[in-house]
Amino acid sequence: MDIRPLVDTDIPLLVPAIAAQLRELALEFIVHESTREGAATFLAENDQIGVRKYLAMGHVYHVALDEGQLAGFIAIRDNSHLFHLFVGKRWQGRGLARCLWNVARAAAIARGGDGNFTVNASNHAVPAYEAFGFARVAPTQCVKGLYFNPMRLGWADDGHG
Repeated sequence: MDIRPLVDTDIPLLVPAIAAQLRELALEFIVHESTREGAATFLAENDQIGVRKYLAMGHVYHVALDEGQLAGFIAIRDNSHLFHLFVGKRWQGRGLARCLWNVARAAAIARGGDGNFTVNASNHAVPAYEAFGFARVAPTQCVKGLYFNPMRLGWADDGHG
């Protein structure tokens, strides 16, 4: 398994794969709990155009490739917000999400992040983020018809939260 940053030359091949994997997993694990409008908005904002927009905005993506096939990916915004973390169904349950998180977290800190992170976790993902050390900081929220759980890592651990 090769985990590495997404680079410009990857975009033509991997952005379509990222968008397809995100859509497949979001349909099964995220948007089924949302309103119809929320699901449509989430899927529209996270298609190929959306992923390219996030890259242009400075979100840093890392990809996990298994013999050239996209196994999973993670995106960090502003060196402090875990924006996307998806692992293809074939690779789930093998610790790949944690590996992606460890690589992306270290890279965000190396870019100047202070080690404090937030994530808006789907109900399905809460246990995984708790295993990474994140804690809920508010009840489940609904914005634009999409339900999520605000979580953070770092502040509560250092006494400043």
